Amino acid sequence: MIALRQNAPRQPRGAFSFHAFPALILVLLLLLIGCGRPQPAAEIVIANGGEPESLDPAIVTSYSDMRITKALFEGLLRLDGEQGRPVPGLASHWEISPDQTVYTFHLRSNLVWSTGEPITAEDVYFSWKRALDPATASDYAGQLFYIRNAEDFYTGKLKDFAEVGLRVLDRLTFRVELNSPLAFFLDLCCFPTLAVVPQKSIERAGDRWIGERPLPSSGPYSLVYWRLNDRVRLRKNPQYWDAAHTRTDVIDILPTGSPNVALNLYETGIADIVWDKDLIPTELLEVLKQRPDFHTFNYLGTYFYRFNVTRKPLDDPRLRRAFALSTDKDRIVRKLTQGGEKPAYQFVPNGVANYTPPQGLSFDPAQARELLAAAGFPGGRGFPTLNYTFFSAAGGAAKMQGKIAVELQQMWREHLGVTVELRQIERKVFYNTQSRLDYDLSASSWVGDYNDANTFLDLYLSNSGNNRTGWKNPAYDDLIRRANQQTDTARRAGLLREAEALLVETEAPVVPVFFYAGFNCFDPKKIGGLNQNLLDEHPLQDLFRRPAATNPDRTRED
Repeated sequence: MIALRQNAPRQPRGAFSFHAFPALILVLLLLLIGCGRPQPAAEIVIANGGEPESLDPAIVTSYSDMRITKALFEGLLRLDGEQGRPVPGLASHWEISPDQTVYTFHLRSNLVWSTGEPITAEDVYFSWKRALDPATASDYAGQLFYIRNAEDFYTGKLKDFAEVGLRVLDRLTFRVELNSPLAFFLDLCCFPTLAVVPQKSIERAGDRWIGERPLPSSGPYSLVYWRLNDRVRLRKNPQYWDAAHTRTDVIDILPTGSPNVALNLYETGIADIVWDKDLIPTELLEVLKQRPDFHTFNYLGTYFYRFNVTRKPLDDPRLRRAFALSTDKDRIVRKLTQGGEKPAYQFVPNGVANYTPPQGLSFDPAQARELLAAAGFPGGRGFPTLNYTFFSAAGGAAKMQGKIAVELQQMWREHLGVTVELRQIERKVFYNTQSRLDYDLSASSWVGDYNDANTFLDLYLSNSGNNRTGWKNPAYDDLIRRANQQTDTARRAGLLREAEALLVETEAPVVPVFFYAGFNCFDPKKIGGLNQNLLDEHPLQDLFRRPAATNPDRTRED
């Protein structure tokens, strides 16, 4: 583990003082030094959000978990760290049929697992089949539904997997047959759900396969260990096909749910990078964002709340629109977030390639009250008490989630005359609660997986594991599917826009609140290989510590 530097002079980076939280630092010392002998440290340490839910790429849903799984398991393609665009991964090249429905991928001839066994097209086939298997319970299984017969297999209409459009042509050749042309199929091939995972380990250990040591990895890093409430340690995989360009030997990922802890880890030199604005104390944001080591950038992310439409009276779209029209998004951005966020009236952020979103619902309390009355609750009379669920983190209601919840609660009371109680639960339980539809209204966020409107809009297909609203609309499903069969860019955009209008203006199972501004913290004089892009994509193999910035207190593990 990493010990704090003792008696080492350091220059202040800004108005924030390490001495502002002496009790907190004492706790950190006890946690980090521990009672045993000091452990060798990593070259780069990253504060990365809460404890991972999983490191299984077919299971993970949070962006912080995906950063780790992408380092361990690679797919046929991967996203580059400069533009967030698809580039060759385990596949060196591919061909696309003239009708754009058949993709033939050619794997590199030098592919091996970190344990030395060869990676073949059979491994790709197994990994994709596993992701589609309902028993795996992947929230992203729908990403494979564009493949011929894949959805019918998932829903049980088709029993024979051999009829799904996946073929192993030979040891290094893998073919995929789609239902129709798909503009973003190569982007999907970069996503963790379609990463290549070790069949033998999974068949041997079942759901506990991540705990196997050594764990075979197909990506640039291998898993040294995952210690709960401590860290995930990664070591460079020398067997990786592009190991020559993996810049750092050992990286530690620290699960850090508290902004104050994250900032202190960074200020004291324990952490080199802090991902995400959630790990920055909001009360210090105005000061910190003036510093050269705090970086903001545009990226594709939406903060919103969702309704459980299976519960009355939220099954009435008039009520959902009333809540949307009584939500003052400008007030939330102006009063609370203050980090460059912009009010959101549509779900898809501005700037997505080849797309212009619909107008959405503006702030209109008078119209909101009319809709509430039309639904049978004039002035809020007779309206049941609902709950608004959000996840807890260190700092409780002082955290942004809690502040937004309180502000929404006040708006709905002020403009609609309804009572909404706040329900704060632990983060891991929170996502399970959403999946089980055990809520009335719920805080939510989504970061685009690729630069296309579909990555936001296909969430609300009736069969999407990420829907988590209970909302099913055949007309919406049809619009999305027709759009994704289009090869004409303008016609496709028109169908997607019609679908989004149905989502945010007519039916409103979700209400956009604001678009995120990307935010991270690192000193570019010390850390290289980190480029800002719309997808907030920062491959760990690109990161490196600049020679002049070597920390003398850090040693490599033997």
